Amino acid sequence: MPKVLISDKLSPAAAEIFRARGIEVDVKPGLSPAELRAIIGEYDGLAIRSATKVTKELLDVATRLKVVGRAGIGVDNVDVKSATTRGVVVMNTPNGNAITTAEHAIALMFALARQIPEASASTRAGKWEKNRFMGVELFAKTLGLIGCGNIGSIVADRALGLKMHVLACDPYLTDKRALDLGVQKVALDELLARADIITLHAPLTEVTRNILSRETIARTRKGVRIVNCARGGLVDEAALAEALKSGHVAGAAFDVFETEPATASPLFALENVVCTPHLGASTAEAQENVALQVAEQISDFLLTGAVTNAINMPSVSAEDAPRLKPYMELCRLLGSFAGQLTMAQNGQLKAVAIEYEGAVAQLNHRPLTAAALAGLLEPMMAGTNMVNAPVLARERGIEVAETVHDRPSEYQTLVRISVTTDKQVRTLAGTLFAGSKPRLVDLKGIHVEADFGRHMLYVTNQDKPGFIGRFGATLAGAGINIATFHLGRAEAGGDAICLVSVDERVPEDVLAMVRTLPLVVQATALTF
Repeated sequence: MPKVLISDKLSPAAAEIFRARGIEVDVKPGLSPAELRAIIGEYDGLAIRSATKVTKELLDVATRLKVVGRAGIGVDNVDVKSATTRGVVVMNTPNGNAITTAEHAIALMFALARQIPEASASTRAGKWEKNRFMGVELFAKTLGLIGCGNIGSIVADRALGLKMHVLACDPYLTDKRALDLGVQKVALDELLARADIITLHAPLTEVTRNILSRETIARTRKGVRIVNCARGGLVDEAALAEALKSGHVAGAAFDVFETEPATASPLFALENVVCTPHLGASTAEAQENVALQVAEQISDFLLTGAVTNAINMPSVSAEDAPRLKPYMELCRLLGSFAGQLTMAQNGQLKAVAIEYEGAVAQLNHRPLTAAALAGLLEPMMAGTNMVNAPVLARERGIEVAETVHDRPSEYQTLVRISVTTDKQVRTLAGTLFAGSKPRLVDLKGIHVEADFGRHMLYVTNQDKPGFIGRFGATLAGAGINIATFHLGRAEAGGDAICLVSVDERVPEDVLAMVRTLPLVVQATALTF
């Protein structure tokens, strides 16, 4: 039974979902880093919000951990790089609080445009300063969105309902998506020059950090208003404070800050600033939604292998996971076969090419490629899995190519892997027999029909009489039982392949005897 730890305060419904799905769960919010490190080794999954810090030090002792689920959007409190290196899936819940955060951005726009917080404080103080608070309409104003993903697109929809003009700057926004949303896609400089109000809806990365800096703020139109409900650090707060004091920026509304909890900021002393304490996701509906969503996502992954909203791995829906499973196993086994042979020959991997034909060509091939890479690299790098294999390949300069063939195949489905090393190019191919059983069908261009066994012996030899008898006698003399025996050859008298399944791993001394047999070119023990 998988075991999950909830280490932050989540809706009780999250724990109920885990238990209903047959997963053991402990709820322990408020643990110190040392306390969390002391127990994390017991768990397969970790459900968090923003309080728990998933650091490299924590991951180093999380020996069973397979998945971290963040109930919310940002994963700033998770060392994603270290998690990926250790093969831990990192998920978030981008849709659970999207509407709530978008509504908060709209609320701050209204508060800023009509000076609502200052007017409320003045009126409650017994003043009646009707002439002091002269606001502006949002109608017909130009809104500039920096980031137009889940939340930004909802803000755009609400702004269009207010009859605003909407500009969007987002490198991932396609022309078609912009057209569907009814927004105009522009470059950052054009957005800065035209927008009356700028709202930010981008993640905090090295590229987006201080995207509104002293320099870019200076390029905005005079009287602009700036709203940030995304991430602290997207705006240079000191530079913004100067622009507010000078009057170049008319006002700002911030829900997030560079340092949180924010007990001090250059923005706090300014009257034309509205501040809230990171309330973007703080509604009853959002808290319930993200808790339910993270519990379902972690449960699906641990029980079925489904991957939803992962930061560091291709997604596999709960519906697709059972269908993809045999194809992923085929890819893993083919990769493992090639990886074990590469390691046995001390080859240095240069490139991997994976081709998909037939039924498999119609499937989501990204997780299949990840499975093939995991199988290929695991014999050489223990701990490799589908999460970290693509990263490990990239870090080691291994070129990975994928080809999807839209053509008839000799088999209903066919996966071909070509591995290039500093010594040779090795190609092998496999299919699914009876729809679910992985089978090897080609090795180095030689046709062979072989099921994968737990322990196998792969031999290349010259195709001449006498080899099979001597080979079988050698294994029999060592007390090794043959389960299946598969042969293939390129042509009569040429290169041949012998692939046998045995009941136990072939010891090194027996392997050495096989290698000394006449006609044997090479022999490698394989384990799957």
